[in-house]
Amino acid sequence: MATSKDVDAEFLGLPLTALADAALTAATAAGAEHADLRVHRLVTQSIRLRDGRVEAITDSTELGFAVRVIVDGTWGFASHAALTPDVAAEVARTAVTVATTLRALNRERVELAAEPRYAGVRWVSDYDIDPFTVPTGEKVALLQDYSERLSHADGVDHVTAGLLQVKEQTFYADTAGSSIIQQRVRLHPSLEAITVDSAAGVFETMRTLAAPAGRGWEYVTGADGIWDWDDELARIPEWLAEKVKAPSVQAGPTDLVIDPTNLWLTIHESIGHATEYDRAIGYESAYAGTSFATPDKLGTLRYGTPIMHVTGDRTEAHGLASVGYDDEGVAGQRWDLVRDGILVGYQLDRAFAPRLGLERSNGCSYADSAHHVPIQRMANVSLQPDPDRDTSTEELISRVDDGIYIVGDKSWSIDMQRYNFQFTGQRFFRIRGGKLDGQLRDVAYQATTTDFWGAMEAVGGPSTWRLGGAFNCGKAQPGQVASVSHGCPSILVRGIDVLNTRTEAGQ
Repeated sequence: MATSKDVDAEFLGLPLTALADAALTAATAAGAEHADLRVHRLVTQSIRLRDGRVEAITDSTELGFAVRVIVDGTWGFASHAALTPDVAAEVARTAVTVATTLRALNRERVELAAEPRYAGVRWVSDYDIDPFTVPTGEKVALLQDYSERLSHADGVDHVTAGLLQVKEQTFYADTAGSSIIQQRVRLHPSLEAITVDSAAGVFETMRTLAAPAGRGWEYVTGADGIWDWDDELARIPEWLAEKVKAPSVQAGPTDLVIDPTNLWLTIHESIGHATEYDRAIGYESAYAGTSFATPDKLGTLRYGTPIMHVTGDRTEAHGLASVGYDDEGVAGQRWDLVRDGILVGYQLDRAFAPRLGLERSNGCSYADSAHHVPIQRMANVSLQPDPDRDTSTEELISRVDDGIYIVGDKSWSIDMQRYNFQFTGQRFFRIRGGKLDGQLRDVAYQATTTDFWGAMEAVGGPSTWRLGGAFNCGKAQPGQVASVSHGCPSILVRGIDVLNTRTEAGQ
C-alpha cells in the first residue's frame, strides 16, 4: 500500500531523533518500565462555497509531541508544543510523575502485548497528487465549475460545495527500539443541490455520494477514474426533481436492497462501534454507550446469517483508518470480527489484547492530537462480498417483488448499546416485479442489530463492493475525532420495518 513518495521534508527536518533520545532516556532514568514518544503534525484545509461563491477557506496546522509511560503498571502522560530536547526530557519526567501519582488509584496493572521492533521505517499512504501542493485558487475554480453545473439546472435553487483535506504526519519511538515515521493524506469533496418550495415552506436536497477517502487531488478531479463526477452532477437535478414529486412511502415490513453508499453507515454504527473492545467492557459507558456484543458472547453470538463475514482492517488501500503502524507501534493488520455470522473478534490495542488472552494487538490505537492520549479506535470495518459469485445489484433487485432500493446516507439514530437503530438515506427507489419503478419519499428503516443482519439473504459480489466512510467518528472524554472507512457490497434483506418519517413526525 505504501507508495514511492516520501514524507515531507518539513516534517523530516524536525529534531525527531533528538526528541526521542531525550524523552526516552529521561523517562527510563525516572523509573519508567515502558516509554514512548509521539510527534504529531496535523495540517488541514477546509473550503466552503455557496452558490458558487466562497463562504470560507480555513487553513490550520497543529504540531506537538507527547510522552507516554508505564510506571509500576500505571499509565502516565504529558505533552507539549515546544519541540526541543530539554522540553522533551522535562515532559517525560512529568509523565512519570503523573503515573506515580495515579498509582494509588490504579486497580489493574497495565500489561502491554508484545510487538516486534520496527527501527527506522517510513510509511506513506497511497495517493498520486498531494492536495496541499495544488493552489487554492485551482481548488476553488473546480468547485465553482461543479457548482455551476448544478445551479444551471431547472429546479435547483441553491448549491453548496465543500472540500476538506487533511495531511497527518507522525513520528513514533519507544524504549523497545522502534522508530517509525508516517504520512497519510485524506480528503472529502461534496456538493449538494437544494430546491425550495416557498409557498409550502419546505425544501429538499440531493448530495453527491463520493465518499471521503485516503486519496489525493486526482480523486476530486476524477482523473483516477474512481468517481464519475460528470455523470453524477448531470443526474442529480433529475433525481432531485423526481424526489420532490415522489409519493410518500407506505410503512410496514419491507424487502430492501441497500446500496454500499447507504450500508456503510449501518455497518459503522451496528458493527464497528459494537466490536470495539473498550466499549464492550464498559469503558465508553459514560459518554457514547456500551455494546450488546459483550466478551462473554465471543464465539457464540449469532450476529447475522451465515453469509455474513466482517473484517477489521488497518491495511485497506485508501481506507481512512489505514496506517502502516498504529500509535503504539503495532503494524497494520486484517482480521475477522464476524465470520459465518458469528462474533469472533474485537478491535484492540496493546493493553486490551492480553485481557482476551491474545499475544498481540491488532493495531487499533490512535490519538487525534499530540495532546490527547492514544485510545482504542476503529479500524476499517468492512462486510465482505460474495466470494463465489459476482452477484450484481441489479440481480439483487430482480429477486424482490415489492420493496425499496436505498442509495446514499443521510441521518441515523442508534441506542447506547448499538442494538436498536434507525437509518434514512438520500434516494429511495420503489421495486416492483424485480425492477425499479420511480422514487419514494419519507423513508427510514428500523431494526435491532441482530434482527437486521439476521434478515440478510444475499450479498453482492466484488463488483458491487466499495468504500464509504466518515471524517468525524467521535469518542472518548475529552472528545477525540477519527476518520474511518467501511467497505461493503450491496445486500438484500427481507422484511425490515420501514417507517414513514413524515407520519412519525406528526405531519
